[in-house]
Amino acid sequence: MGELYIQYEYWFAAFQLITAMLGMGATLTANDFKDVVREPRSISFGMLIQLVLVPIIAYLFISYAGVLGGVAIGIALIAAIPGGTTSNIFTYMARGNVPLSISITGLTTLGCLITTPFILGVLITEYLPADFTMPTGQIVTEIALTLLLPLFVGMAILRFSKPIADVLSKWSIRASLFGILMIVVGSSSAGRLDLEAFGYDNALIVLLFIVALTMMSWFSSWVLKLSSADRTAVEMEVIIRNVNLGVLIKASLFPISATGSNTIGDAVLLTILLYGALQILFAMVIIPLKRRQSQA
Repeated sequence: MGELYIQYEYWFAAFQLITAMLGMGATLTANDFKDVVREPRSISFGMLIQLVLVPIIAYLFISYAGVLGGVAIGIALIAAIPGGTTSNIFTYMARGNVPLSISITGLTTLGCLITTPFILGVLITEYLPADFTMPTGQIVTEIALTLLLPLFVGMAILRFSKPIADVLSKWSIRASLFGILMIVVGSSSAGRLDLEAFGYDNALIVLLFIVALTMMSWFSSWVLKLSSADRTAVEMEVIIRNVNLGVLIKASLFPISATGSNTIGDAVLLTILLYGALQILFAMVIIPLKRRQSQA
């Protein structure tokens, strides 16, 4: 499995992202974005927090928390990617404003065509090898083909056949989860996921980063006086990132090599996967708290 993964890492990453976005698109209609008009204040604040405050938190960690190399790049990637479809599901489970969550997810997903390479360029240039050139055009192309295109295809299928879209969404999400599992198994088999080599201090930094995002999203939503349901949606959008896209960008920027260890790439991948696991755990704690608040 390790050798197979080394040879086809990029396509494993592309598969899990394409299927995830196809499944997400099969649940969205143009009407879901009408909240941009109906709730401009909440959406504007949600976008501001997502696109400005999250990268600022990442910058502070990278600059002042002693974060180096692949971990710094991994944190920057997490900050540069939008929220994923899982945030919409968790918002629903937490009794938050689901239309607001969907609108923020959709808009930041569309916007990441521009924002992702820009944020990466600002945050991680100094941590890359001297001979490394940020492939902005390649990142934009990959986002368009593996994220936006399947999203629109899924939406088109829903428009013409809801029964087919329902089945497609269910199995696409399952296929994406299977793809993530294969990445974890393949990376482990290839010796690329070594938590001891990664360092427990770095694992603690990733944990503190998600704690900081959680506190920042809660405090910002409170200061902006958003409703309880809107706060829940914004908090989930900030905490739950599209790690599928992060894995693909990592595979593109730092491809795995059969000839030797890619220390930076390995640290980037483990940072992203560790954050992905932590965000699920955090959501499982937040959801029952939010449900109790909504009943109060």
